[in-house]
Amino acid sequence: MPGFKPLPLGRPIPDVTHAVSCSLPTMEAVRGYEEKRPEITSQLTSGYPRFVLHPYVLQLTAYYLKKSGYEGLKLWLTSSEAMAEKLEGYLVGATNLVRFNIDSIFGVAHIDSVELNARAKGFLQHVGGFISSRQAEDQLVSYGIIPEVNEEILFSGDSDLEIKKYLLKALPAASVEDLFLTNNGMNAIYSAFMAISEIQTKKGKKIWIQLGWLYLDTIAILKKLTPSTDDYIFLGDVFDLDTLKKLFAEKADRIAGVITEIPSNPLVQTSDVKALSDLCKSHDISLVLDTSIASLFSVKVLQYADVQVNSLTKYTASEGDVIAGLAIVNPEAKNAKLLRTRIAKNIEGLYSKDSARLAAQITNTEKVLAQIAINTTRIATYLEKDPRVLEVFWALAPESKNNYLSVAQSPASVGSMISFTLAGSLDVFYDRLALPKGPSFGMKTTLICPFMYLAHYDMVTKDEGRKELFSQGINPDLLRLSVGAEPSDSIIAALNSALG
Repeated sequence: MPGFKPLPLGRPIPDVTHAVSCSLPTMEAVRGYEEKRPEITSQLTSGYPRFVLHPYVLQLTAYYLKKSGYEGLKLWLTSSEAMAEKLEGYLVGATNLVRFNIDSIFGVAHIDSVELNARAKGFLQHVGGFISSRQAEDQLVSYGIIPEVNEEILFSGDSDLEIKKYLLKALPAASVEDLFLTNNGMNAIYSAFMAISEIQTKKGKKIWIQLGWLYLDTIAILKKLTPSTDDYIFLGDVFDLDTLKKLFAEKADRIAGVITEIPSNPLVQTSDVKALSDLCKSHDISLVLDTSIASLFSVKVLQYADVQVNSLTKYTASEGDVIAGLAIVNPEAKNAKLLRTRIAKNIEGLYSKDSARLAAQITNTEKVLAQIAINTTRIATYLEKDPRVLEVFWALAPESKNNYLSVAQSPASVGSMISFTLAGSLDVFYDRLALPKGPSFGMKTTLICPFMYLAHYDMVTKDEGRKELFSQGINPDLLRLSVGAEPSDSIIAALNSALG
């Protein structure tokens, strides 16, 4: 029975050039990463690509700053010219903005200031607008700055079509025309949000409702990109459809859409999807369902949504070396044709090599998911019975088991995610644990992280923030475990050892 060896700080997970995670092996490293302490950040050779710029992106940016004479400015390389235009529009009011374009690489430069840097980086993070690390790699090779691209298995042929054809196995009601590949999962959410907003605003509908505690960048899009603070409403309880009914009764003529996750992150809770869908349809309110946590191969919800979104970084890119996303238009949705047109206008497509890399591994999805689901069920059952563990949240936890099973592809399709809290010290457990520790989920490799520290560090470090999290049923010290495809005995042994 192979065990796990602790990974050093900053080691890419997996240990490849385009890895989407990196090792944060201690709570001190987690805190240092969030506080941007040089002794920690200087050791990070990679990170989740929407948060940590890849070394190739940094290298290409430095080259362009010198070549263009923009040294002293801050330059952001974007995924397209359209994204550079959107970034410039978001930074409206800032002085001396410079649009960048060399060799069909686009971006925006501005004065290097803390405030502007945070605004620009935040926007590109939220909407998924950074240049791909593989595109940066290709550009560096073309300039002779690095000798050659890293060797990896790529699909030869129409990789976008290959990906879509495989995805349609889980989406029998959809067609190729309903699927929109994006450069990451957040861009799929952003594109759906923008498309629906453009359609609904013409009817005077501008309010968006967040149902449940959702992923941080989804929250950011709703908070920052709705027209005013009054146009964003947060309902924390995914089960409380009575409050939603009352809200619809009062404001339905002004509500554009509802977005929720099936199941949610990090509490892995599932709403009554059919009842939610019926409620939205009766008031001409669009519904966006994000199925990234369990994957579109684990749940079937397209019939209930106007748009279903999914991060393909999870499960379909199970090697852990591609970021990608998907927006799916329900062909039976009221505005299906218009939604297709609007989403197509807003998306950032997959870079060709990211698409080819994803196509090369996507056919392993169902096999990997099946093994992960077996492991997840066994490990969740183990944690539920262990007195050293306080709470366990997963797809089949009693609170929402029936809701989840009503949309599950099969009773065994439970995804990889288990969140749990401890009876003892978070720091002691986390530092002792030998499992790979870092952000992301849905890989063949098991990953664990103190999720709220990485997603909402400003809240977990303040009494007021911790109080708010507890009020939403979230323990700030909650751990998020993404179960991998390794032998379940090895994963359980590592957990048991760290629990002490």
